[in-house]
Amino acid sequence: MQRAMRLLEAAASHPGGAPAKQLAREAGLALPTAYHLLRTLTYEGYLRRRKGLLVLGEAAERLGAGGARQKQRGTLDDTLAHWHEAIGAPIYFAVYREGEIELVTVADSPGNPAVEEWADFRETGHAHAIGQCLLSQLDAEARRDHLERYPVQSITRYSVRDDRTFLRRLDAVGRMRPVVEHQEYALGTVCAAVPITVGDIAATMAISVPSHQADRLLPAVQALQREIGKLLGTLGFSISI
Repeated sequence: MQRAMRLLEAAASHPGGAPAKQLAREAGLALPTAYHLLRTLTYEGYLRRRKGLLVLGEAAERLGAGGARQKQRGTLDDTLAHWHEAIGAPIYFAVYREGEIELVTVADSPGNPAVEEWADFRETGHAHAIGQCLLSQLDAEARRDHLERYPVQSITRYSVRDDRTFLRRLDAVGRMRPVVEHQEYALGTVCAAVPITVGDIAATMAISVPSHQADRLLPAVQALQREIGKLLGTLGFSISI
């Protein structure tokens, strides 16, 4: 395995391709051994021949992309963990992808736990700040499409009651304004979400606190907003996770 990896590393250093003898030399392998491994790597799709030279194949590219995504996800998790500790509240990161609300990651702790997903976040976007913020960034047609698949339903006594009222609320919020909800998804919890748009992808970072600590919510959101610019590089790469 280590010898095969050395050959792949040698091939990766030559985007335009390299002959087998050169790869063997750079990997420090005897030619017979290198030829055997190169044939296997080519058969498995990790290498391919192009005009007599060996270049990375699709399997190696997928492997590299997976490693990059893992690194990006780790960076995102570290970023959220930092702000969870600094703000003292759960931090959520979510995106709207292929017509669905997707909660990508959450940073919380026993002392400041995240809201329990007692009703599917995807189906109850009208009731929580994450969903409201994501849907507020969509155009009218995309909003209607979402509500046709996931109609407004009563979650708590504070939830919006019907599609028309909800759509009016989204219009009033505007596309790039923070969203706040009070006990609409979970009794005893208030939440705020900050919109983030990268290209044509809607995303959000959100915070939740117990309702008796509601006075903490606005300062926490303001602190998060001040740092959004610094975080956009991390979040932009994380959209593809």
